[in-house]
Amino acid sequence: MACAALVQIGPARQSFWALYMREEKLMRERTRLLPRRGEVELDHGRAATRTLPATPGRLRVHGRGVLLDLQLEEQAGIEALCPNGRAQVWTRKQAGVAANGTLRIDGDPAREVHALAVIDDTIGHHTRHTEWHWSAGVGEGPGGIPLAWNLVSGVNDPPQGSERAVWVAGSPTEAAPVSFAADLSSIRCEQDGAELRFLAEAQRSRHDELLIVGSNYRAPFGSFSGRLPGGIPLAHGLGVVEHHRARW
Repeated sequence: MACAALVQIGPARQSFWALYMREEKLMRERTRLLPRRGEVELDHGRAATRTLPATPGRLRVHGRGVLLDLQLEEQAGIEALCPNGRAQVWTRKQAGVAANGTLRIDGDPAREVHALAVIDDTIGHHTRHTEWHWSAGVGEGPGGIPLAWNLVSGVNDPPQGSERAVWVAGSPTEAAPVSFAADLSSIRCEQDGAELRFLAEAQRSRHDELLIVGSNYRAPFGSFSGRLPGGIPLAHGLGVVEHHRARW
């Protein structure tokens, strides 16, 4: 399992990445408040035009003995424009995206990677103090049907027009509001009582206090079972849950 991001808040920039090897129960990660060129690269794909073919997106991580290079078969995704205090936040989510490429660790031979990804693009003006719970992941239903989800509470979560979504066989539907257990062990749909259970395996966490801004989060990787909003049974799933308090 892996994650990577590029973040900009005003003039400040940040990058982070993490790689969790489940069999070895080993995590490598790096967060930089001053991103280093070439350590995390994220490029969007391009839709086909009359004269040019479509190109996939790309994720490349190079650091701490890790070289991860993936092509991302991006989709249209879902978009939401949500109020946040006196301002707005725009976000686009894609889930169940094919991610194919290679992984090398400590100079060992490259191993092929064929996986599924979640892509999150967000831009907006958040309130001074913002707190949220979030989860995203991919999996399968009992019959092998592909499933994916993006669930949130605290930001971009009005009753309708939110970023909450469940993908069934690649088709997204907005999910009803959800609530997260304080220990991040479950996510409950407030409309139908469907509960998604989470078993943490490894955790990213960080606490930064930088004069007028601050960030305090924990984001465990792990496995999921139970039911997604809408009562959709999940035979097995992998993903992340996050609790984040920020002072922008």
